[in-house]
Amino acid sequence: MTSESARSRQCRVAIAGFGTVGQSVAKILTSGVHAELTLTHVFNRNVASKRVDWTGPDVVWTESFDDLLAAEVDVVVELIGGTSPARDWIDRALLAGIPVVTANKQVIAQAGTELMSQARRHGTQLLFEAAVAGGIPIVRGMRDGVSGDRLTRVSGILNGTCNYILTSMEADGVSFEDALAEAQRLGYAEADPTADVEGFDAQAKLAILLAVGLRQVVTADDIPLASMTSVAAIDFAYARRLGCVIRQVAQAEVLDDGSVRASVRPSLVPEASPLARVDGSQNIVVVEGRYGGETAFSGYGAGGDPTAVAVVSDLVAVARGQAVAPTDLFPDKQRAARVVQGFEAGHYLRFTIADRPGIIAALAEVFSRHGVNVDAVLQEPGWSKTELPFVMTLETCGSMAVSAALGEIERFDFHVQAPVWLPILSDGEDGV
Repeated sequence: MTSESARSRQCRVAIAGFGTVGQSVAKILTSGVHAELTLTHVFNRNVASKRVDWTGPDVVWTESFDDLLAAEVDVVVELIGGTSPARDWIDRALLAGIPVVTANKQVIAQAGTELMSQARRHGTQLLFEAAVAGGIPIVRGMRDGVSGDRLTRVSGILNGTCNYILTSMEADGVSFEDALAEAQRLGYAEADPTADVEGFDAQAKLAILLAVGLRQVVTADDIPLASMTSVAAIDFAYARRLGCVIRQVAQAEVLDDGSVRASVRPSLVPEASPLARVDGSQNIVVVEGRYGGETAFSGYGAGGDPTAVAVVSDLVAVARGQAVAPTDLFPDKQRAARVVQGFEAGHYLRFTIADRPGIIAALAEVFSRHGVNVDAVLQEPGWSKTELPFVMTLETCGSMAVSAALGEIERFDFHVQAPVWLPILSDGEDGV
């Protein structure tokens, strides 16, 4: 279908999943802004409870995905979420030769290679701009905007919920629990926030960015994670003394031997870094190329409307015949790249102890035996000796040595809480 013929007729769109994002997509499609797009079907379980009248009388509402495949639709939008049955439905649509647009990061991260092969075999497209970073056009940006470069590194803040929580703690001095409750009240966080705060959401998005931008397919579950639930208000006070803020940072780089170093973890970020200037539910992705250096993409990464913009942008590409071939979006690799676990960085360690003489000496002795140099010891005044927080920063060293030292240190009997360990990103560095 040529671009001219695509413009001359309507592109009939079926939405599978009428939640927050699905409703935002429907509102854009029925607004008249994109004359070439027509909403014809909405599929959802218990569809009677979802039905609205503002979509118009011609929209078909159904509880059967088979109805979408049997209808004369030009593209299916999958917004169900989760891996099952969403993957099966995407696969069935592609098998029928119907293009699919999805916001499903878990399905793309886990099965992108297989689904792209399916799309290629049946001469259709699978587009997923909305699966990463909400309304930021990062997939197109990496594929087209910096396609002349050879990307070697990507880092960013990929979860708007986590960024809202951390920046609220930073600005208002509130606890993690209070910031999370506010994020849930505003609709940024789910009732069960595990996928966000434990890093699983950003892990899947990072795996997609590795495939699209760095052309490396990895098993998403191999990307190391660290929870942000142990970060407390006191950590932001110490971070300020170090000229840093705290963010959940997702980062990856391709090493000389073809392996990949990747992680998702809360980290201390220098105030001058682009990652430090992202507030609230915003996202940022910074890519580094061999020739062009760093390029940053930023915008809103959470919420129905920003994500819907990305979905509709993919729909417009399909309607205008501008959707790229599957091989241009996802590398056709059957074997996942090896993910390296260790990294080199400075390190921030907060200990909360029942104070007594000799504690710092005991800690320094353990670090010395593991070849780790202590850089500084920081202690905010005014805390009880029975529950005293203080910080040790370590000079740049390998994470494996720090982990081994902490394994010994955690056995000391003076701890009131488990130690908190955060990498410190270097100036001019967007990842560790």
